[in-house]
Amino acid sequence: MIYNQSKIGETMLKQVPTEELEVGLDEIKASPKDNGVLEMIVRRPETETREIINSAEINLETGLEGDNWKARGSSAMPDGSADPEAQITLMNTRVIQLLSGDKENWQWAGDQLFVDMDLGIENLPPHSRIQVGSAILEISAKPHTGCKKFSGRFGVEALAFISTPLGKALRMRGVNAKVIQAGEIKVGDAVKKL
Repeated sequence: MIYNQSKIGETMLKQVPTEELEVGLDEIKASPKDNGVLEMIVRRPETETREIINSAEINLETGLEGDNWKARGSSAMPDGSADPEAQITLMNTRVIQLLSGDKENWQWAGDQLFVDMDLGIENLPPHSRIQVGSAILEISAKPHTGCKKFSGRFGVEALAFISTPLGKALRMRGVNAKVIQAGEIKVGDAVKKL
Protein backbone atom coordinates (compact mmCIF):
# COMPACT_ATOMS: atom_id res chain seq x y z
CA MET A 1 0.00 0.00 0.00
CA ILE A 2 1.27 3.49 -0.84
CA TYR A 3 0.76 6.40 1.57
CA ASN A 4 1.27 10.06 0.71
CA GLN A 5 2.00 12.55 3.50
CA SER A 6 0.61 15.58 1.66
CA LYS A 7 -2.87 14.03 1.55
CA ILE A 8 -2.94 13.52 5.31
CA GLY A 9 -1.39 16.75 6.55
CA GLU A 10 1.83 17.50 8.38
CA THR A 11 0.59 16.95 11.96
CA MET A 12 -1.46 13.79 11.74
CA LEU A 13 -0.57 11.62 14.70
CA LYS A 14 -1.68 11.51 18.29
CA GLN A 15 1.22 12.95 20.25
CA VAL A 16 2.20 11.03 23.36
CA PRO A 17 3.05 12.97 26.55
CA THR A 18 6.52 12.58 28.06
CA GLU A 19 5.19 10.74 31.14
CA GLU A 20 3.73 8.01 28.92
CA LEU A 21 6.92 7.82 26.85
CA GLU A 22 9.06 7.31 29.97
CA VAL A 23 6.87 4.36 31.02
CA GLY A 24 8.05 2.54 27.86
CA LEU A 25 11.78 2.78 28.60
CA ASP A 26 12.06 -0.67 30.21
CA GLU A 27 10.40 -2.29 27.18
CA ILE A 28 12.84 -0.52 24.84
CA LYS A 29 15.83 -1.59 26.97
CA ALA A 30 14.60 -5.22 26.79
CA SER A 31 15.05 -5.34 22.99
CA PRO A 32 16.98 -8.41 21.75
CA LYS A 33 20.76 -7.85 21.61
CA ASP A 34 21.93 -10.44 19.06
CA ASN A 35 18.97 -11.91 17.23
CA GLY A 36 16.13 -9.60 16.32
CA VAL A 37 13.35 -9.63 13.74
CA LEU A 38 12.58 -7.46 10.71
CA GLU A 39 8.99 -6.31 11.32
CA MET A 40 8.41 -3.78 8.53
CA ILE A 41 10.00 -2.62 5.27
CA VAL A 42 9.14 0.85 3.99
CA ARG A 43 10.18 2.10 0.58
CA ARG A 44 10.13 5.83 -0.21
CA PRO A 45 9.57 5.99 -3.99
CA GLU A 46 9.12 9.79 -3.86
CA THR A 47 9.53 12.49 -1.23
CA GLU A 48 6.70 12.28 1.34
CA THR A 49 5.48 8.98 -0.13
CA ARG A 50 5.76 5.66 1.68
CA GLU A 51 5.16 2.15 0.40
CA ILE A 52 4.96 -0.70 2.91
CA ILE A 53 6.24 -3.88 1.29
CA ASN A 54 6.73 -7.48 2.42
CA SER A 55 10.01 -8.18 0.65
CA ALA A 56 12.76 -6.29 -1.14
CA GLU A 57 16.18 -6.40 -2.71
CA ILE A 58 19.05 -4.60 -1.01
CA ASN A 59 21.57 -3.34 -3.56
CA LEU A 60 25.18 -2.19 -3.08
CA GLU A 61 24.68 0.78 -5.39
CA THR A 62 21.12 1.97 -4.71
CA GLY A 63 20.36 0.63 -1.23
CA LEU A 64 16.74 -0.51 -0.91
CA GLU A 65 15.47 -1.21 -4.45
CA GLY A 66 12.77 1.27 -5.46
CA ASP A 67 13.65 3.76 -2.70
CA ASN A 68 14.61 7.31 -3.67
CA TRP A 69 17.69 7.48 -1.40
CA LYS A 70 20.16 7.83 -4.26
CA ALA A 71 18.08 10.15 -6.46
CA ARG A 72 17.07 12.38 -3.53
CA GLY A 73 20.65 13.04 -2.46
CA SER A 74 21.64 14.77 0.77
CA SER A 75 22.16 18.37 1.79
CA ALA A 76 24.85 17.05 4.15
CA MET A 77 27.07 16.14 1.20
CA PRO A 78 29.16 18.92 -0.41
CA ASP A 79 27.98 18.00 -3.91
CA GLY A 80 24.39 17.14 -2.88
CA SER A 81 24.83 13.46 -3.73
CA ALA A 82 23.40 10.64 -1.63
CA ASP A 83 25.27 10.05 1.62
CA PRO A 84 26.76 6.52 1.50
CA GLU A 85 26.79 6.44 5.32
CA ALA A 86 22.99 6.82 5.35
CA GLN A 87 22.11 4.36 2.59
CA ILE A 88 19.72 2.39 4.83
CA THR A 89 18.03 3.59 8.02
CA LEU A 90 16.77 1.31 10.75
CA MET A 91 14.54 2.02 13.72
CA ASN A 92 13.68 -0.06 16.79
CA THR A 93 10.05 -1.24 16.62
CA ARG A 94 9.54 -0.81 20.36
CA VAL A 95 10.50 2.86 20.10
CA ILE A 96 8.31 3.63 17.09
CA GLN A 97 5.36 1.77 18.59
CA LEU A 98 5.70 3.85 21.76
CA LEU A 99 5.95 7.11 19.80
CA SER A 100 3.20 6.37 17.26
CA GLY A 101 0.81 4.16 19.22
CA ASP A 102 -0.13 2.30 16.04
CA LYS A 103 1.81 0.19 13.55
CA GLU A 104 -0.15 1.94 10.76
CA ASN A 105 1.89 5.08 11.57
CA TRP A 106 5.39 3.60 11.73
CA GLN A 107 6.23 4.54 8.14
CA TRP A 108 6.03 8.28 8.93
CA ALA A 109 9.26 8.06 10.92
CA GLY A 110 10.98 8.02 7.51
CA ASP A 111 13.04 4.89 8.09
CA GLN A 112 13.20 1.91 5.75
CA LEU A 113 13.69 -1.05 8.09
CA PHE A 114 11.89 -1.46 11.40
CA VAL A 115 13.52 -4.09 13.58
CA ASP A 116 12.93 -5.55 17.02
CA MET A 117 16.58 -5.28 18.08
CA ASP A 118 18.75 -3.19 20.39
CA LEU A 119 20.26 -0.54 18.11
CA GLY A 120 22.05 1.22 20.98
CA ILE A 121 25.67 2.34 20.71
CA GLU A 122 26.83 -0.14 23.34
CA ASN A 123 25.26 -3.08 21.49
CA LEU A 124 26.08 -1.93 17.93
CA PRO A 125 29.01 0.50 17.95
CA PRO A 126 29.94 2.15 14.62
CA HIS A 127 31.21 -0.34 12.02
CA SER A 128 29.32 -3.24 13.62
CA ARG A 129 27.67 -5.48 11.08
CA ILE A 130 24.24 -7.03 11.04
CA GLN A 131 22.67 -9.53 8.68
CA VAL A 132 19.10 -8.96 7.55
CA GLY A 133 17.88 -11.81 5.35
CA SER A 134 20.83 -12.42 3.01
CA ALA A 135 21.98 -8.77 3.08
CA ILE A 136 24.74 -7.46 5.35
CA LEU A 137 24.70 -3.88 6.63
CA GLU A 138 27.38 -1.92 8.46
CA ILE A 139 26.30 0.53 11.17
CA SER A 140 27.49 4.04 10.38
CA ALA A 141 29.21 6.45 12.76
CA LYS A 142 26.94 9.17 11.34
CA PRO A 143 24.17 9.84 13.89
CA HIS A 144 20.54 9.56 12.82
CA THR A 145 18.77 12.51 14.41
CA GLY A 146 15.23 13.82 14.61
CA CYS A 147 14.15 16.71 12.41
CA LYS A 148 11.34 19.22 11.95
CA LYS A 149 9.24 16.63 10.07
CA PHE A 150 9.73 14.05 12.82
CA SER A 151 8.70 16.60 15.45
CA GLY A 152 5.69 17.62 13.36
CA ARG A 153 4.51 14.03 13.04
CA PHE A 154 5.26 12.65 16.50
CA GLY A 155 5.41 15.83 18.61
CA VAL A 156 8.00 18.00 20.32
CA GLU A 157 7.85 15.79 23.44
CA ALA A 158 8.73 12.73 21.35
CA LEU A 159 11.66 14.59 19.76
CA ALA A 160 12.87 15.72 23.19
CA PHE A 161 12.48 12.16 24.54
CA ILE A 162 14.63 10.56 21.84
CA SER A 163 17.17 13.41 22.03
CA THR A 164 18.09 12.95 25.71
CA PRO A 165 21.53 11.46 26.50
CA LEU A 166 19.82 8.10 27.16
CA GLY A 167 17.77 8.40 23.97
CA LYS A 168 20.94 9.04 21.98
CA ALA A 169 22.81 6.17 23.68
CA LEU A 170 19.94 3.80 22.85
CA ARG A 171 19.70 5.36 19.36
CA MET A 172 15.97 5.74 19.81
CA ARG A 173 15.77 7.79 16.61
CA GLY A 174 17.36 4.90 14.78
CA VAL A 175 20.62 4.27 13.01
CA ASN A 176 22.20 4.85 9.62
CA ALA A 177 23.85 1.97 7.80
CA LYS A 178 25.49 1.16 4.49
CA VAL A 179 25.18 -1.98 2.40
CA ILE A 180 28.18 -4.32 2.59
CA GLN A 181 26.55 -7.32 0.89
CA ALA A 182 23.53 -7.20 -1.41
CA GLY A 183 20.70 -9.59 -0.72
CA GLU A 184 17.02 -10.27 -0.33
CA ILE A 185 15.03 -9.34 2.74
CA LYS A 186 11.47 -10.05 3.84
CA VAL A 187 9.29 -9.24 6.82
CA GLY A 188 9.90 -11.85 9.52
CA ASP A 189 13.59 -12.32 8.63
CA ALA A 190 16.06 -12.68 11.47
CA VAL A 191 18.29 -9.68 12.15
CA LYS A 192 21.61 -11.05 13.42
CA LYS A 193 24.54 -9.24 14.96
CA LEU A 194 27.72 -10.51 13.25
